[in-house]
Amino acid sequence: MDKTNCQAEYEFSLVLTGVDSVTDEAVNKLYENGCDDATISVRSGRVYTTFARRASSIKDAILSAIKDVREAGIGADVLRVDECNLVTQAEIARRTGRSRQQINQFIAGTRGPGGFPGPACHICDDHPLWYWCEVSYWLWENDMIPEAKLREAETIEIINNILEFRHQQQLRPELAEEIISLISAS
Repeated sequence: MDKTNCQAEYEFSLVLTGVDSVTDEAVNKLYENGCDDATISVRSGRVYTTFARRASSIKDAILSAIKDVREAGIGADVLRVDECNLVTQAEIARRTGRSRQQINQFIAGTRGPGGFPGPACHICDDHPLWYWCEVSYWLWENDMIPEAKLREAETIEIINNILEFRHQQQLRPELAEEIISLISAS
């Protein structure tokens, strides 16, 4: 069976650390190491790569891109997939193709099946934030998004959590170890 028939193209960006500019040498090394499907750029002082990668899943696409970036020999590592798990009502509306008013009604329970997840942070502010993963689960459970969108949200959240933990662990290994120890003891 031809595996390319089971593949789709996934678009995503990886935020990089360890490099602070785009050089011809870095671009060439990334290209030669399998990132021929990526564009490397700088915005607001942060280097990132935007991929259009064919793979059998979003997970495979992202993980192979991370591997290719790390092995390119330019001193770069991946900080995160440029997809935020914290979303506003407006972002929920944008991601789902619904109006902000409709999302507000889902949140208030005046429309839809009820049980919309509570905000994750800024609960007391005028602009709370929700975990996209929790919202996408509610949307999928209520037949408002396909399962593939839910699985994509879950995959990106897990990848980002692990990448961000590794980054923090490298910055402050003793603090990370202390916190892991204290949380694990609870």
